Amino acid sequence: MAKVYVFDHPLIQHKLAYIRDIHTGTKEFRELVDEVATLMAFEITRDLPLEDVEIETPVSKAKFKMLSGKKLGIIPILRAGIGMVDGILKLIPAAKVGHVGLYRDPETLKPVEYYVKLPSDLAERECIVVDPMLATGGSAIEAIHSIKKRGAVNIKFMCLIAAPEGVEALSEAHPDVDIYIAGLDEKLNDHGYIVPGLGDAGDRLFGTK
Repeated sequence: MAKVYVFDHPLIQHKLAYIRDIHTGTKEFRELVDEVATLMAFEITRDLPLEDVEIETPVSKAKFKMLSGKKLGIIPILRAGIGMVDGILKLIPAAKVGHVGLYRDPETLKPVEYYVKLPSDLAERECIVVDPMLATGGSAIEAIHSIKKRGAVNIKFMCLIAAPEGVEALSEAHPDVDIYIAGLDEKLNDHGYIVPGLGDAGDRLFGTK
């Protein structure tokens, strides 16, 4: 079954509170999302493998730990997931970035795939799927289905805020995908919004309504 990690780091919680604030403007919102993504990336990469490498310092030669070259992929769910990519790339600049675009069918309310562009060596990479919100879980479930059928086998999901309903749905649909959350909220309301949440992440990132 999927493991669920809720980050309690003080800096993450502090910045997440500002992200939630209705008075936080677009510029500040983007900057804060970027910063929290960087902090979360620090935690989500904690289990990356290391190897011994000989380094010559100004004083002597010695063996030190460096990353063993494991390939990473960052896959934002369009459009709001884009707001988290740069923050992760600050820590992992060599990671490749793919994109999965989904929209909700107005009649069925089911997510429909409209754009997919992924690294060709997806099966060799640890993939981090990112989206600021995990509400019903529909978009995350479909996006992960999409990358699995294109070869991804090692996948993590990372979001800023999640509702318990979305966590449960994603865990059931993809029990092999661990979930990383900055804030686990109370519930979904009748319109499918997370409560207390932060509103529409895409609109707040891009200044749209």
